[in-house]
Amino acid sequence: MAPSDLTVLVVDDDFRVANLHAGIVDSIAGFTVAGTANTLATARDILAAGPVDLALVDVYLPDGSGIDFVRELRCDAMVLTASTDSGAVRAALSAGALAFLVKPFPHTELAARLAAYARYRRILTAPQVDNARVDAALQALRPAGTAANTPTTVTSPTKDLVLQSILEAGTPLSAGEVATAIGISRATAQRYLATLVGTGTLRMSLRYGSTGRPEQEYSAATREARTDH
Repeated sequence: MAPSDLTVLVVDDDFRVANLHAGIVDSIAGFTVAGTANTLATARDILAAGPVDLALVDVYLPDGSGIDFVRELRCDAMVLTASTDSGAVRAALSAGALAFLVKPFPHTELAARLAAYARYRRILTAPQVDNARVDAALQALRPAGTAANTPTTVTSPTKDLVLQSILEAGTPLSAGEVATAIGISRATAQRYLATLVGTGTLRMSLRYGSTGRPEQEYSAATREARTDH
């Protein structure tokens, strides 16, 4: 974790969805996961353990309302939920949520919102603001679309090799496996994989082992690469 990384708390009653969202956070340079929680009690314990910049919060949790939780937070928050109730949208925004995403949504949509949040934070690093800077910060939170906010036109031989290694493997690969296959560092592989996930070229999923935290793995994107819970 770099000192300048934005820390993110992921709160979802489904541990697989929480891990999936945490994996997307981890795949984006400049972000790190502070923790995942399946209950509000666990989320509060994580918050008590250290500072958090952003919380990704589900609405329906076993021990209470995610919207009420957003209202008590001292950090920024986005609501990620299967709820399609327009009243929930108003309540979440009134509670202070910066964004409201309805599941299912593509992995790239969450990646775009996180990138937008990073821009919002950068714009507001100035100790003093004027109306133009405030407007720019608010506009940064509302990306026009994933394609418009990702570096789709940047070409790189290394990025091409990373993509080729995934396409030729036939099975999902981890960042470490990609690095070994083409002879680059894991950090470099991770950076290019994150870019390819952000542009929708690759999809990221989780590989569950017998113990420990699941590992991120990458494969060619399909229309089914969505958060469905």
